[in-house]
Amino acid sequence: MNIIKIPEILLPKDGIDYQKWASIACDQFTSETDYWNDLEVFTKDAYSAYHITYPEIYLGKDEDARIRRINDTMKKYLSDGIFDTVKDSFILVERTTRYSAVPRFGLIISVDLEAYDFKPFNKSYIKATEGTIVERLPVRVKIRENALLELPHILLLIDDAQKSVIEPIAADRQKLVKLYDFELNKGGGHIKGYKVTDAKGIADKIYALADKDVLTAKYGAYDNNFLFAVGDGNHSLAAAKAFWEQLKPALTAEERSNHPARYALVELMNLYDGALKFEPIHRVVFNAEDGFIGGLVKLNPFGAKKIKAFSAEKEYYINVGADAAVAIKDIQTYIEEYIKNNPKTIVDYIHGEEHLKDVVSKRGGIGIVMPSITKAELFPFVVKNGVLPKKAFSMGEAEEKRYYLEAKPIR
Repeated sequence: MNIIKIPEILLPKDGIDYQKWASIACDQFTSETDYWNDLEVFTKDAYSAYHITYPEIYLGKDEDARIRRINDTMKKYLSDGIFDTVKDSFILVERTTRYSAVPRFGLIISVDLEAYDFKPFNKSYIKATEGTIVERLPVRVKIRENALLELPHILLLIDDAQKSVIEPIAADRQKLVKLYDFELNKGGGHIKGYKVTDAKGIADKIYALADKDVLTAKYGAYDNNFLFAVGDGNHSLAAAKAFWEQLKPALTAEERSNHPARYALVELMNLYDGALKFEPIHRVVFNAEDGFIGGLVKLNPFGAKKIKAFSAEKEYYINVGADAAVAIKDIQTYIEEYIKNNPKTIVDYIHGEEHLKDVVSKRGGIGIVMPSITKAELFPFVVKNGVLPKKAFSMGEAEEKRYYLEAKPIR
């Protein structure tokens, strides 16, 4: 099995301000311009991942010029020699935030995009957990077409209830060489990184989770492959895959086997990490007519649970079924059908109820506080149902999302 590749990981050299370098995932705070304006001021004239990634809040605004700036800045950073290379190793990540009393641990690895597929019920070892919006891929692929680097916010999950892979490394982390240790900007908490040299031994432990007998014991009669579930960054992984499919026809067989664009840098986490929480992703609907809430209320008038929707002036309570995944699907389907019939209506996806309230208070619209699925539902649901509805869950609050920090060449 060759799904995992030991990557060459680029980190800023000593002397680079890591607090200005690290930047939160591009798909966060998409309705909060103040966040990104503050970050732009904070990172002005500094080496920063902010300047070589594309925050989604700016999609549709001078895209070509922004992509050129990103690519030119990548070239400059490489010519300025700002990176050191971590070779023959993984990186253990330790992250603490104000939302958890215990640290969260992950492992920076790279994975073969040939082993990933976002279509439901596929036979690949890396599976999407939610519906992929293919319309969101072209601009992400376009960014990669002339990019020299990738900086991932992709989080993959392993179903490791025995805590056999990451936790033993974390328990002995004081014996490892520390690569970074700093406070993340904009309330992201504290992060540390440690060099993990036993990469092959760890890869073998990960592969053991995909043993057919192990999978059958977990999921019943199960004739498929399943090692990693995409917990976050599925569209980034899908864009990396699309770019690789676009690139590889022009390559020789030898070039295909080792081309850096074939492998995506990710952070691997255990589903059962004590600090990992599943949070709902809320909806805010702008420019909806008066009947929008009425239609939402009629979806399941006798549902066993209630969720809240609200405008700046009023609160509403909506019945939903006990199964969170079904409730999310029903609400999402209703919103999408409504938008088809009301083209001026748009929806955005908000992490954190406080952020949702802030958006509605500043910009108007209807906020919908979504139900939350449990961690234990995730892998079995994907096995039995293919994928969850899109934007069904978030791994933590907005500030807990992965920051762009490590990089990898894709040329």
